[in-house]
Amino acid sequence: MTDIAFTKMHGLGNDFVVIDSRDTPRNLSATQAQAIADRHTGIGCDQLILLETPHSAGPLQDADVFMRIFNADGSQVDACGNATRCVADLIMTETARKNANIGTGAGLLTAEEFPNNMVAVDMGRPRLDWQEIPLSKEQDTLHLDIENWTLHDPTAVSMGNPHCVFFVDDAAAVPLDEVGSTLEHHEMFPERANIGIAQIKNPGALRLRVWERGAGITQACGTGACAAAVSAHRRNLTGRTVLVELDGGTLTIDWRADDHVIMIGPTAISFKGTFDAALIGD
Repeated sequence: MTDIAFTKMHGLGNDFVVIDSRDTPRNLSATQAQAIADRHTGIGCDQLILLETPHSAGPLQDADVFMRIFNADGSQVDACGNATRCVADLIMTETARKNANIGTGAGLLTAEEFPNNMVAVDMGRPRLDWQEIPLSKEQDTLHLDIENWTLHDPTAVSMGNPHCVFFVDDAAAVPLDEVGSTLEHHEMFPERANIGIAQIKNPGALRLRVWERGAGITQACGTGACAAAVSAHRRNLTGRTVLVELDGGTLTIDWRADDHVIMIGPTAISFKGTFDAALIGD
């Protein structure tokens, strides 16, 4: 067995195991991803990220790298905002540039270095049509017919992955560990959904807790922050630029007039190491 190198990173506590498979391609299974993500017997993470060589043709041909994303439960997803910032930071360091193009299942995302060790990522346009999110039936995505506990009247938006956002008076009072899993698997969401609990603090700030599909409650969720900011502005609760306070820290979200959502926040490398390939039966 050989050792496999990895980098452990996080964006506001939303943590990732990043494996560079550009020189040694790897086709990991859901079970293998679960083994790496396990916090007791593996390395532990919210998401596992595989860096792959992008295709030389097609919509992602300008990407510096392709980012494959596995949730802790082994499922694959198309987008992860905090992981995109982390990978962009790695690529900018590798190339000695102040910008990077990251290929994802949700499309090509551009990133750039900001002052104070911040990274900004253009997350693209929010998808607001019920079929794009997707929902199981036609709904007004600004007012979904969903209730659970005292939660009701959420919004829906896709930022490359489906989000359901509830607005409440006190985000801390919601038993997210109890209602998150049920709502994630609600029949309205054929691809499951990330569940956001948002509390408006003022027109320029909101508090957010997120249950991520396939990962549970996380310290931060970049696409969730984007979805909450877009939903808050659609409800006329905030402006287009919002500070989103998550358990792990604060992201700045700017829903620009051109309809693109910009996410700005920090990244960090926790440590680098190797693990025995026997962990994944390789």
